[in-house]
Amino acid sequence: MTWEDRMGTPDDAVPLTRVMALHALAYCERLFYLEEVEEIRLANERVYEGRRVHLQDISEGIETLTYEMESERWGIRGKVDGVRYRDGSLVAYEHKKGKSNRRAAWPSDRLQVIAYCALLEEATGKTILEGRIRYHADNVTVRVPFDDAARQELRAAVARAAELRQHLERPPVTSDARLCRHCALAPICLPEEDRLAVMTVNAVPDEVEPEDAKVRRLFPERDERRILHITEPGTRVERAAEELVVEIPGRVPVRFPGRDVGAVILHGAVQITTQAIHYCAANDVAIHWLTGGGNVVGSFRGGTPGVQRRHRQYAAMSDPDFCLGLARRLAMAKVENQIRYVLRATRPTATEAGREPELEQHLTQMRHALAQISRATEPDEIRGYEGSAGQAYFAAFASLIRTSPGERGSPAGFEFVGRNRRPPRDRVNALLSFFYALVYKDCLAALIAVGLEPSFGFLHTPRSAAHPLALDLMELFRVPLADMPVVASINRKQWDATEDFVVTPHKVWLSLEGKRKAIALYEERKQESWQHPVLRYSLSYQRTIELEARLLEKEWTGAPGLFARMRLR
Repeated sequence: MTWEDRMGTPDDAVPLTRVMALHALAYCERLFYLEEVEEIRLANERVYEGRRVHLQDISEGIETLTYEMESERWGIRGKVDGVRYRDGSLVAYEHKKGKSNRRAAWPSDRLQVIAYCALLEEATGKTILEGRIRYHADNVTVRVPFDDAARQELRAAVARAAELRQHLERPPVTSDARLCRHCALAPICLPEEDRLAVMTVNAVPDEVEPEDAKVRRLFPERDERRILHITEPGTRVERAAEELVVEIPGRVPVRFPGRDVGAVILHGAVQITTQAIHYCAANDVAIHWLTGGGNVVGSFRGGTPGVQRRHRQYAAMSDPDFCLGLARRLAMAKVENQIRYVLRATRPTATEAGREPELEQHLTQMRHALAQISRATEPDEIRGYEGSAGQAYFAAFASLIRTSPGERGSPAGFEFVGRNRRPPRDRVNALLSFFYALVYKDCLAALIAVGLEPSFGFLHTPRSAAHPLALDLMELFRVPLADMPVVASINRKQWDATEDFVVTPHKVWLSLEGKRKAIALYEERKQESWQHPVLRYSLSYQRTIELEARLLEKEWTGAPGLFARMRLR
């Protein structure tokens, strides 16, 4: 029976399975699903090293032929590392950087070379007797017979691959944690976090986890690539080979290696060429357009989100009870962080008797709202109590801004009498609005990178052009990435009330110099590391945004319970 007969579908309905995907299938079914079905592929240092040893083998003068082949009968396609003549017949060769399995082939390597033997036999019309795998770490070459048992093993693997393609749900995380430590997709799969969620789903954020629940961090601590903020009007971003070139009028162009750039943020009247956009799309470089005032116009990232990811998200967001639970947890996280920040920032000094009665009243109102959110049974109730806590928080916000430690009152020009926006009417609100726009931009970028549809949220409703799910995610980061750096910078007198702002009777916004200063403060804050109270490993705030987006997806794909459990200390 052919592959098409087994599937019972037209030829173009199901793509041929890559041989490398079969290798992943034998290694971990979840890895296969991520790479082949959802088309999420990353190359780590092991992959690059494997390519190097193969090229080294060729450079040493070993007679090798390379074939790209595909087979409709088998339903597979691939490119074999090398084909050689041995004892009068063709032999498929595979190169592996690591060690052999005690002088035998690892199951995933064995399946891979068997698939290449099947392709080679069909492509050449000659009988293939065996394949060989060279393990470079221990200099061992393993022979793999291509017999009836091998053919049956290949048929079973291709059938399993076809079966997994038809599922919308990802397979579970492998029970062998050792495999995860060497997997290139571990930062996306987050297997250790899955295992922790199963053990500690009912734990509260502040409790100390048992030692056996400690997570081995497979998620990178920080993204070393730089973020380019282009603020000068008339600037043009172009591509030159593998570089992004920023041309500022009247200045020498500045060149950045494309591999070192993680995102390009265009503020106001800044242009980017089509060639540069294509380069960014192909190399996972995000592009964000902001207005001169800091509002997000749009975001772009290359790649098309997997169909399966969208279906899973839509199904989850269509469940009112599921959305209610997420909205309650998120609102509680936001309000609790606001309470903790106010308590920390207004801690009485040795010369102060205590907090002012008015401030204590605001804190009481916030605690009351937090308790009501935990018992709310309707989305509108949650939004109402969250809004009440927000009013109390910003009523207390003025107490956080001080002329100097121990002194009350705000610095001249930075008085705060409440939150206002669209447009902001004082300097503090201008800063908050600009920082919130930067946080929104990063949250939107994280959701796009994870493959989620930002238009479908669970706490916010679509009342404007802003994406509700991005607004949801940014609730976790308003305090640590906007409120705290804004207040700290004002208290440290880092702002010039005249030079850094443009003030009119009805609106206040940041000047060009003020924007540069705000961007520098924000990017510096994003690189600060902190320890997650539940996962118990350290990472930068920039990486935390993406981590929370991935933990959000785990609420309906994988083990739920870890999203929105981050808290300020």
